[in-house]
Amino acid sequence: MPSLFVIRGLNKGARYDLAAHEGAVSIGREAGNLIQLDDNEVSRRHAEIRRVGERFIVGDLKSSNGTFLNNRKIERAELSSGDQIQIGRTLIVYSQDGPDGSMPGLVDIVSDHGEDGSRIIRTMAEEEGGVAAFLPDDTQNRWLARARSNLQVMYRTALAVSHTLDIDELLGRILQLVFEWVEADRGCIMLLDTETRQLRTKARRDRQAGSPTAMAISRTILDYVLDRSEGVLTSDAQDDDRFSSGNSVMRTGVREAICVPMRGRYDTVGVIYVDTMVPLADSIESGQRRFTDEHLKLMIAIGHQAALAVEDTTYYSAMVQSERLAAVGQTIATLSHHIKNILQGIRGGSYLVEMGLENEDLAVLRKGWDIVSRNQNKISSLVMDMLSFSKEREPDPVPSDLTALVGDIVETVQQRASENEARIIWNPPPGMPWIVFDPEGISRAVLNVVTNALDAVEGRPDAVIGLGLEIDDQAKLVRIIVDDNGPGMTPDVLAEIFDLFVSTKGSRGTGLGLTVSRKILREHGGDIFVTSVPEKGSRFTLEFPLKVSDDTLSEDGRPVAEEGDDPESDPEADGPTFEGPAADGRQA
Repeated sequence: MPSLFVIRGLNKGARYDLAAHEGAVSIGREAGNLIQLDDNEVSRRHAEIRRVGERFIVGDLKSSNGTFLNNRKIERAELSSGDQIQIGRTLIVYSQDGPDGSMPGLVDIVSDHGEDGSRIIRTMAEEEGGVAAFLPDDTQNRWLARARSNLQVMYRTALAVSHTLDIDELLGRILQLVFEWVEADRGCIMLLDTETRQLRTKARRDRQAGSPTAMAISRTILDYVLDRSEGVLTSDAQDDDRFSSGNSVMRTGVREAICVPMRGRYDTVGVIYVDTMVPLADSIESGQRRFTDEHLKLMIAIGHQAALAVEDTTYYSAMVQSERLAAVGQTIATLSHHIKNILQGIRGGSYLVEMGLENEDLAVLRKGWDIVSRNQNKISSLVMDMLSFSKEREPDPVPSDLTALVGDIVETVQQRASENEARIIWNPPPGMPWIVFDPEGISRAVLNVVTNALDAVEGRPDAVIGLGLEIDDQAKLVRIIVDDNGPGMTPDVLAEIFDLFVSTKGSRGTGLGLTVSRKILREHGGDIFVTSVPEKGSRFTLEFPLKVSDDTLSEDGRPVAEEGDDPESDPEADGPTFEGPAADGRQA
């Protein structure tokens, strides 16, 4: 998958999938770009990447500081996997998994009786490889000088890739890192199966695109690396009889390889293997090996970081799965308990209905049906809350009468309020314009809060619920205020009321209502705020951005009052008339 990976700058660690976007992918400082960089040396629209067939082309958009590809200033250039794009102070690596990407099926582990007659010429333990960061100066080897300067970047990049939950993507990135620092022709990563303890090839990479050749890796070398947790450097020319006898090595060249363990915090999770083929003439002329002890040290460091990344990904995935299972178990237990209580209520009401029918007792029949009806409403409300919570939905805003919506909710709960001997004070504000919002979602959110308020005042003397509406023109907000004179809440209880399955009603509550209400308000770009005073009551404020319907705006853009409305004529137009908790000092 073609992607960009930021390895230096304020956006370090960010990854951008180029295949997910059609057309040009713009890069720049302003918010309108698909890739926005926090870099004051980057122009507002600095560069872009376009797909041309199967290729990707990077082009500069006449930026102030220019666009650089592999340290060379360009106007337009084709990208190859591993290319580094510098924009301002931000360094981006382009990755393209194609023919040289992951090909685990082309790796074979062979016995030492096959064509692979490599000999171990150097071994190294992890402790010795740890001194890679303190390599001595060697001005004769320009590659090692570059490796020293980038070693810290390699560690940071390896740490960044550990955050992905896709193990295949992780291993592909690790191989890409290896090929950036080690001049290998081929490479693969093998992980140990947790059950069989057998090596399984998980990723394969070739530097040259085209038809890859099969890799033959000595099982003896792999066993040595795994048993001793040491990296090895091998060559089929060092002290090898075939080199002087003119066998296949004379025709194919000298093969050198490095194999290092991927040892993490707890165990060895696999191995990284890379090799290269040096033409025989070059090997004889230079008299030097392509891989040296310094390369081995670097590979050991890379192997250790790769193992940590694999462990982090594996354990994090297991932890997420465990949390998901725990959440599913908690959900099932909570909902089952609540549904059982509802079914018991329905069963009891049905018994009274049957008794009333048998005895032709209308009073008993009505009492039983009232019980069945209340529990039917409970299970309907529970199902609606479950659907609202479990499904991500975009609000469907339409011009609606918020005053009428709240009035409908008051009528809906009025019967229950009367049964509980609670008064509902609802003073519709005059001149309330039509507001653009999702009436179904807001109705659900307000109903949940009002129902909770009724539960809070149940059984209390002089129980009162107050509802009010207000528009804050300065803050451009609409507020729906629900007050109650219930028992109130302590700060500890108040801090948990929006948590899933946390209810102050004991077995009578599911702990879904307020969670769903907050979710709906946040989908609208708003939120719910609560203040509460123990033994005095609570105030819930539901607010969301104000957007007045064009039909109720005057020429100067202000809301128009409905004909006949007089704000001065109703002394109770501002909302509830009883004294509740203070409205300042919101708490979410």
